[in-house]
Amino acid sequence: MKHWSDKLTYSPCAEALTWLKTQPDAQTAWNESERGDWMLYHAGKLAGEPGSDARRPLVLAACECARLVLPHVKAGENRPLLAIETAERWARGETNAPTLQEVRHATYAADAAAAATYAAYAAADAADAADAAAAAAAATYAADAAAAAAAATYAAAAAAAATYAAYAATYAADAAAAAAAAYADAAAYAATYAATYAAYGATYAAADAADAADAAARAKALAICADIVRKHYQKVPT
Repeated sequence: MKHWSDKLTYSPCAEALTWLKTQPDAQTAWNESERGDWMLYHAGKLAGEPGSDARRPLVLAACECARLVLPHVKAGENRPLLAIETAERWARGETNAPTLQEVRHATYAADAAAAATYAAYAAADAADAADAAAAAAAATYAADAAAAAAAATYAAAAAAAATYAAYAATYAADAAAAAAAAYADAAAYAATYAATYAAYGATYAAADAADAADAAARAKALAICADIVRKHYQKVPT
């Protein structure tokens, strides 16, 4: 017996389809979904022809979702807000509402702003990576310098001991000094490697924590979007 989701007139992504298979019917899935992106995609496929009056609730839902990111737009960059407000005016059918072509032009401007933002983030990421590399190099050089200083200290102590020791003990003292220096070098380098690996471990742990935080924030935002879509479409579009 076919599942109801097999009768969809479009193909959801694999993750969405797997989840839909766990739901008894379309309305239950709509009510329970916490993925606003899936719901907007579904409505976009089934909620009327592009540009038609039937799409107005969809545009309003999408605009309300888009407003969630406005606090993250840099100060002075008004193109995303202008695009949202222009689309909302069309969707509400206001007096002197913009045409669809004007809505599209506002959207293109917002896309340009987004592209500029992504480019800035990419540059910032590259700068951060360069800073991290420089910091790592500096730490390595500092550790090497410390190792050299430790070796010199042991060598000096060994030389002083050899000076005051009897001539017969000279070779023994030299051997002891060499052993001490070698031990100091090994200990220092071991500490260097340990510190380096600890730094790498901390970096990866921080990255994992950031990824987890990003995933949690994304899930929360999508759940909010799901509620927004349901506000405009209480019944699943068919």
